[in-house]
Amino acid sequence: MPYSPHGPPGLVLLGFACDEGVRRNKGRVGARGGPHAIRRALASKAWHGAVSVYDCGDVTCLDGDLAGAQCRLADAIDSCLQQGHRVVVLGGGHEVAYGSYLGQAQYLSKCQPNRIPRLGILNFDAHFDLRNNAAVNSSGTPFLQIAQDCERRGWPFHYGVFGICQDANTRSLFDRARALGVTHVLDQELTPWRLPEARQTLHAFLGEVDSLYITLCLDVLPAGQAPGVSAPAARGVSLEIIESLLLHTITEASCPVLVADIAELNPDHDQDQRTAKVAARLVHLLTHALSVPNGVDRPTSAALR
Repeated sequence: MPYSPHGPPGLVLLGFACDEGVRRNKGRVGARGGPHAIRRALASKAWHGAVSVYDCGDVTCLDGDLAGAQCRLADAIDSCLQQGHRVVVLGGGHEVAYGSYLGQAQYLSKCQPNRIPRLGILNFDAHFDLRNNAAVNSSGTPFLQIAQDCERRGWPFHYGVFGICQDANTRSLFDRARALGVTHVLDQELTPWRLPEARQTLHAFLGEVDSLYITLCLDVLPAGQAPGVSAPAARGVSLEIIESLLLHTITEASCPVLVADIAELNPDHDQDQRTAKVAARLVHLLTHALSVPNGVDRPTSAALR
């Protein structure tokens, strides 16, 4: 179980050691080992941030109770945010996203009780994860669950996903995304020569929200860069493009990033810890977004290289 950090506001690392959602989604299991593998790869990284960093342990799911694990993660995130911390969650399957969202929703409901928040959910992923399976929630359903929760609360659903693989998402998923007003960019559109267009789309998305949650599924990357995932990509989006869009988000967003997470690292299928090293690099980059208070004094992209 995670523990609460004791110290000045800073950055909290939380693990979500769970692949129950992947198992239900008929993916190859092993993502429960993701948090440990990312921490091991992070151990050699130099920290250049100006805030304290706390590693608060893992939320686990050993009994098949996915909803319970997501609620425990949500409570831990809520507690950290109330103490003034920002949070990076290390996954785990992409079912982590629903727990990460719930934690922010709990926090925003308490700190802004008379205001409808405009929480932006920015996802880098090959999949929409909007599957409709009322009987069994999984790693394929978290963003539909979030949309449904937003509807119950009377909140807008601001969801943008970059890196969608057209042949890995059914027509019904594209139709559902369209009906929900989801901003999306295909993997084949995320090339160096089309990067300005992607940045414009991202900039427009960021302009519609007043707080931001960043979630990154490692299966958005090419299999050569990220072999250790549940569903390796035949094409994917290169690490350079993902980093560029993350940097654009960090430097251009005028709203705070409360929570970020990394999903789908499966060390059982990793090769030479390549995926873990990429995940650690991305976590290192994300920590800069979360270590800047309330969108002020943001580092330049040059400072983050």
